[in-house]
Amino acid sequence: MLRVVAIGGGHGLAASLRAIRTYSESPTAVVSVADDGGSSGLLREQLGIIPPGDLRKCLGALAGESSELARALEYRFEGSDIAGHPLGNLLIAGLVRSMGSTQAALDETLKLLGGVGRVVPATTSPVALRAYTSSGAIDGQSRIMRTSHIERVCLVARHTEAPPEACDAIAGADQVVIGPGSLYTSVLAALAGKGIREALSRCDGQKVYVANLHPQTGETEGYDVADHLAALRAHGIEVDVVLADTSGIRLGAVGVRAVTKALAKSGGLAHDPLRLAEALQGLLG
Repeated sequence: MLRVVAIGGGHGLAASLRAIRTYSESPTAVVSVADDGGSSGLLREQLGIIPPGDLRKCLGALAGESSELARALEYRFEGSDIAGHPLGNLLIAGLVRSMGSTQAALDETLKLLGGVGRVVPATTSPVALRAYTSSGAIDGQSRIMRTSHIERVCLVARHTEAPPEACDAIAGADQVVIGPGSLYTSVLAALAGKGIREALSRCDGQKVYVANLHPQTGETEGYDVADHLAALRAHGIEVDVVLADTSGIRLGAVGVRAVTKALAKSGGLAHDPLRLAEALQGLLG
């Protein structure tokens, strides 16, 4: 069985998972949990749990194709005390509180969804993201997203350890897919957990960085793909190959093997899972 791990957060990681599940029977998602805005931020603040939003997106990506519950995960309530909360966030939050374990709650949710693989948080407890910029330090994912000239990011919390499930999956993977997604607030936020970098260094499998389709206003404004890789290296992350669609972003001098392909959906704003699957599987030879 081909062991594939995807690392990141948000819609980009969900796209990677939809691609990977076409050629891996049991992919593992290692998901950033530094989100501090919207429904996720509120549930984190009020219940003291890991923010569930990015976890919800990944569960939906790995869900059974005929699951009605999977389609309902994104339903947002209106006109009540729970207005703005997606059903999936409340389901995860309820299971975490009743089962007393985030991982058990995620495993149970995926079971209910008839899904494949596993969704694992990148850290075992809620964390805050801190960015160091040319103007000083900035705290909070939602603020950092609007910030440029970022030099590095780190997690701020009493405990920033990655769970053993994440480290073991990464170390034993045949392929690790990093991204796509917001470079600092999703990708590097997921890679910053204590133990993740060490697990990557132990991994003998192929490490792939999937580049964003466009520079992102704020945190990566003006970046080319080489700038993304330079940021990864500055945080101690090395990859074997970069996969990029250069119709909306320049490649630059990446310094590693680069494979360029058309990867975007019509309109060019999101990765097409089928195109991404073909490209990622092709890298394995």
